[in-house]
Amino acid sequence: MKLLIRKAVVVDPHSPYHGKVSDLFIENDTVTGIGSNLKLKADKVVEAEGCHVSPGWVDIGVQAGDPGFEHREDLRSAALAAAAGGYTGIGVFPNTQPVIHGKAEVAYLVTQTKGGLVDLFPIGAISTDGAGKQITEMIDMHHAGAIAFSDGQSALQNNGLMLRALQYVRTFEGIVINRPYDEALGLEGQMHEGVVSTSLGLRGIPNLAEDLMTQRDIYLADYACSRIHLFGLSSGHSVDLVRKAKARGLQVSCSVPVLNLAFDDRALVEFDSHFKVMPPLRSPEDQEALKAGLKDGAIDLIVSNHTPLEIELKMLEFPYADFGAIGMETAYGLMNKALEGILTTEELVRKLAINPRKLFGLEPVSIREGGKANLTCFLPDHRWVVRREHLKSKSASNPLIGMELKGKVLGVVNNGQAWWAD
Repeated sequence: MKLLIRKAVVVDPHSPYHGKVSDLFIENDTVTGIGSNLKLKADKVVEAEGCHVSPGWVDIGVQAGDPGFEHREDLRSAALAAAAGGYTGIGVFPNTQPVIHGKAEVAYLVTQTKGGLVDLFPIGAISTDGAGKQITEMIDMHHAGAIAFSDGQSALQNNGLMLRALQYVRTFEGIVINRPYDEALGLEGQMHEGVVSTSLGLRGIPNLAEDLMTQRDIYLADYACSRIHLFGLSSGHSVDLVRKAKARGLQVSCSVPVLNLAFDDRALVEFDSHFKVMPPLRSPEDQEALKAGLKDGAIDLIVSNHTPLEIELKMLEFPYADFGAIGMETAYGLMNKALEGILTTEELVRKLAINPRKLFGLEPVSIREGGKANLTCFLPDHRWVVRREHLKSKSASNPLIGMELKGKVLGVVNNGQAWWAD
């Protein structure tokens, strides 16, 4: 593959070309030339007004479906959806059948996706079958290629098991991911507990269900002198707890789902089950606190919270519909629109490309001559309307169909391969 990208703004704080408009020449999986008006023969030339290029983005916490739920998503469709969203790497949760809870399952994912356009990073389960009872052999999974450990969508409720997991991963400087959610406090809740839930007659999920678990995980990480990543914060108070923990020097990080940045609980007044997600869309005050947390660094990552479901689980009366929506293909356009005037393009790239690689010990990527060609090309000012044909996932459960977004992914390059939007 010989590829020439012309007149692209380089967005990479670690690159000597950061902020410069440059041509990039790529041969196979290496950037072999960077400059102005390069006169090199290429198989494909990409030139688009307003094009920006950054290190490839990484999405942590994707539900990939394989093995066991391939009817929702398989490894191929997950990779296509990721590429369409600008991601060259995805960290996949272990909620499959069988659960990714041993070295054999981790090795299966690594083998099936090795050398593909999108790097797949397995996240091994903390407990056997993700049942929250018996701890797994995490060191075996670590050596097989797991980048972190979590029960994924199943929030770990057992305090003792969480403490043992945090102590276990210290032996290899690993990291535990937990979705902070107290199931007893959120029992049978359908949406955020507040004025809107009361007016709709739906049982609410209080902020306390997240705040209490956030505080617990911070306490346990402090006691164990270990690393914890809180996945998918939605409560303003939880963000403040993380902010204070970081100020104390604790090894705590967190992420926020893009839907929680763009919408609050008022999006549910029409009982649209596509907006029924976990964590739930919270109050406007929580939404503003999330944006402030991104700006001041309390929140490290923005994630798509990609959760594909079959139509039979979503097209139901609201109380009976499952939680979850897909989001990789539309994540950038939505966050770029929601955070306009709050985060710069460089700050967004830090949340999407630099921070996830640093937090989870992935190979760093920088745009320089002789460096690996792991790139995302995007158009920050391009406005577009989401259509079903834009979605590469097997699932169509995306609440943004028909909405206008700002910011479009042009293509991705990785492992000597490339994908470009039509």
